Amino acid sequence: EARPYFLLFTFYFLLFTLTLKQLTQHLQTGATRLEDVPAPQAQAGQILVQTTRSLVSLGTERMLVEFGKANLVQKARQQPDKVKQVLDKIKADGLLPTLEAVFNKLGQPLPLGYCNVGKVVAVGAGVSSFQVGDRVASNGPHAEYVSVPENLAAHIPEGVSDEEACFTVIGAIGLQGIRLLAPTFGETVVVIGLGLIGLLSAELLQANGCRVIGIDLDEEKLAIARAKGIFTINPAQGDDPVQAVLAQTGAGADGVLITASAKTDEIISQAARMSRKRGRIVLVGVVGLNLRRAEFYEKELSFQVSCSYGPGRYDEQYEQQGRDYPLGFVRWTEKRNFEAVLQALKSGQLQVAPLITEVVPLEDYQRIYGQIGQSRAIASILSYPGEAPPVGRVAVHERSFQGQKGVIGIIGAGNYTQMTLLPALKGAPIKYIASAGGLSGTALAKKHGIAHSATDWQELLRDEEVDTLLITTRHHLHAPMAIAGLQAGKHVFVEKPLCLRAEELEEIIAAYAASSGTLTVGYNRRFSPHAQRMKALLPPGAPKNFIATMNAGHIPPESWVHDQSTGGGRILGEACHYIDLLAFLSGSPVVAVCMNALGTHPAENTDNASLLLKFANGDQGAIHYFSNGHKSYAKERIEAYAEGKTLILDNFRTLEGYGFRGFSKLKARQDKGHQAQFRELLARIRQGGPPLIPFEELVNVSAASFAALRSLREGGWGEVG
Repeated sequence: EARPYFLLFTFYFLLFTLTLKQLTQHLQTGATRLEDVPAPQAQAGQILVQTTRSLVSLGTERMLVEFGKANLVQKARQQPDKVKQVLDKIKADGLLPTLEAVFNKLGQPLPLGYCNVGKVVAVGAGVSSFQVGDRVASNGPHAEYVSVPENLAAHIPEGVSDEEACFTVIGAIGLQGIRLLAPTFGETVVVIGLGLIGLLSAELLQANGCRVIGIDLDEEKLAIARAKGIFTINPAQGDDPVQAVLAQTGAGADGVLITASAKTDEIISQAARMSRKRGRIVLVGVVGLNLRRAEFYEKELSFQVSCSYGPGRYDEQYEQQGRDYPLGFVRWTEKRNFEAVLQALKSGQLQVAPLITEVVPLEDYQRIYGQIGQSRAIASILSYPGEAPPVGRVAVHERSFQGQKGVIGIIGAGNYTQMTLLPALKGAPIKYIASAGGLSGTALAKKHGIAHSATDWQELLRDEEVDTLLITTRHHLHAPMAIAGLQAGKHVFVEKPLCLRAEELEEIIAAYAASSGTLTVGYNRRFSPHAQRMKALLPPGAPKNFIATMNAGHIPPESWVHDQSTGGGRILGEACHYIDLLAFLSGSPVVAVCMNALGTHPAENTDNASLLLKFANGDQGAIHYFSNGHKSYAKERIEAYAEGKTLILDNFRTLEGYGFRGFSKLKARQDKGHQAQFRELLARIRQGGPPLIPFEELVNVSAASFAALRSLREGGWGEVG
């Protein structure tokens, strides 16, 4: 007897013996878990590492675990800047959409750890400095297999054990603070906070020829420091740290390195008072920063905050694209800091064996994390079995898709998939979700009842049961994945933009012509009930003017979205939504575009621009895409003018009409059309029918986007081919 597909689903978790295990922290529940996830692939510019040891950063990971265990009020108190963002979003988008976004964000597990050691088992395209079999230290998480970029890994020299090499990354954090402090031979440097980073920093300072004074409240840590020849001060025993430093130095310390973690402002005040005139203070840890001006003014002290491992950190081009900084101009990058720490371990200048408190098998992780808030350990190391081969797919739920149409495979597990796509696809027959790292995809598979989590997206192409491919990756992957899906005979949905270059558009046109599948781009706004009503109200055949204003909000310039080769810039990547929407409202294709951008010499990746559109039927439109407005103001506003009538659509929540008989206002919960778009898409795939958006309209929107950028480059109008 034929029954609906959802009655055939049997939900239960399958625990496989040969799966990648990874430690995660769940911010919503506070639970620390060892997850089964598929092994990542060795992507271009990356290496795949089989982990043998990883170091638990008790300070950083303790803060993350304790934040996860806190209630919502406590979380809010710890993140006041995030609270302000939430309040601004409530003003702009409403309460319910904001709450959904917040809880979806909290529901995504975070990987724990960043001090990984292992053996290279695969090398991605373009990697030249590593080979299979190399031992490496990297910033990979606590997982049996990790895929890390080439610039975030370093070779382990002969004679350095895996346990010792585990200290590479956390040692580089202290080393970067020392480089900013710029100590010279013979100077006296105070290290406040003798946790793991503090002890490593103190020993590196000694190797640099400095006299070191260590301050901490824990007598066990102070004893380790004294054994290394460091003069120690314990305020818990009544010692006045400022007076003690002044007594030891006379004029005060040449430099102060703060590696402590505390909310009090007293630490920074003490650092200033114990410094000599024109002394230097560098913050590596986390302390209160209400500075007292007089303490810094009178001595002309310098103060700087150190950023993680060194130059290159958080630089997309350096870390993810492998573009190194020239050694002659940037002597110490994060990778070179890794290598310097490893050389210090090899030479014996850095002795880490006394710091190792325990080595715990990965499966017994709760011995470390169960009481992490009360732990007095200095360094805890996780050991890995090492015999399990990597598995690129994990079965999360067992299901039957027998004879069903519209079986879905999703490629990409980022914010769009988590917060928009999957809620809109509730109840749909999703067989796969593929993600580069495996963790995010597995978490979403468990939450939404998806059968398999994979890291090899081409597995979805090979599965004949999957007839629908949904692509939500970074923009530069849209075209090649869409072409591959069409060539495999799949129905393909691509979250905008369709492609980043005109040559890719030509390849898509050719692939579509030869394919039995359909192509849809996620121009969801045309499916909004507000947009649908707007189009129905506009008098047919009448000349129309449109104005679309996007209060897009600022995105940092280093974001991948602005990169021309990866994101394409926000005009190409996001303003295409409004080109499609206005073309939909006009009922006519765009034939020419003129674009102007803010500034005297705007770049193509601008996010402050105005576009004028000419439509084939004579209609005209203006799109204002701005990133320099306030977040609490409505994000989107669409205006239409025709035959003495006006329609105003405010943030897809309210549609107001002026001059219409029988219509003045439509007000509802914010609806940008995602639900309707995917409902229609699934219905067409199962029941048949024409493409959701005509293919020529998809091509026209992409061609109009390219014409806009051409107009900015060359001046004047850009014709749409």
